[in-house]
Amino acid sequence: MDNNFFHKVRILDGGMGQELLKRGLKPHGTLWSAEALIKEQYHQLIIDTHLDFIYSGAEVIVTNTFTSRKGRLIQNNCLEYFEKINKKAVELALRARDISKKNILIAGGLPNQKQTYSADLGNDLTEVKLRFEEQAFLLKDNIDLFYLDVMGSSTECKIALESINKYNLPVLVGLYIKDNGKLPSGENISQIVDSHKNDNWLGIITSCVSPKAYELVKDELKNLNLPYGFKLNAFNVIPDNYVVSSSDTWGKEGNPSKILGINKDLNEENFFNYVKQYMKEGATILGGCCEIRPSHIKAISKLIINPF
Repeated sequence: MDNNFFHKVRILDGGMGQELLKRGLKPHGTLWSAEALIKEQYHQLIIDTHLDFIYSGAEVIVTNTFTSRKGRLIQNNCLEYFEKINKKAVELALRARDISKKNILIAGGLPNQKQTYSADLGNDLTEVKLRFEEQAFLLKDNIDLFYLDVMGSSTECKIALESINKYNLPVLVGLYIKDNGKLPSGENISQIVDSHKNDNWLGIITSCVSPKAYELVKDELKNLNLPYGFKLNAFNVIPDNYVVSSSDTWGKEGNPSKILGINKDLNEENFFNYVKQYMKEGATILGGCCEIRPSHIKAISKLIINPF
């Protein structure tokens, strides 16, 4: 693909996991969206959800692989599905693209391998590296780019980037930013770019963040000499001590919103207004994450036709 792809305004998809739940996925423990890959009965639901994001205006869709990482499968006694479901996620994204007959890019979603929204990688970095490498290996075929999803530290970015380096595929780097304007590690975005940027970088985004967090770093992003943007979430609040510690963390519903809540103020109209302002200020990578639905993406697709 063209490494200048994100120099032009582009629209990403929204939050697959929460959208699948809203459409009838019955999750198990903390498997969340991975349950839809394990059970064949939900495969069409994944395709249809990808398609709705595409038809709403998304030019890039992310594989449904956020909870297909090894740690979450081990936590739920489902490790035997690891290879099958990661490959299946790519297959289903490709099928949606082909059905749509649109020139859509497939981003292989490579998530953090330990705690989400955290810099805690545990005591064994060799294990973290191996998990990144194993999942990247399963995703690499037939994707257009890698998407590093919700990275929490410079160390985590370094390990993730090293795990995909051998494939020489473009990468969009997604960093989680807390509501103090820093990564969970306490580092700034600029430190990550200065330390780890390479020729495969397509751009950098704030990943699964609140509008408040994005606004704290938008000036810093603007000065990085990289295409930049966001995937905004509509969770209510992500606590500093948020930990997915066991398979029953979210209760029988298996829904992270049980703990994180939903920001009902971030409706389609307000999402559009935020994105319009950020686009005016220079953001070219526009998208959503948890609780951002196809209707939100459809709302901002108007910005491509009539920018301001």
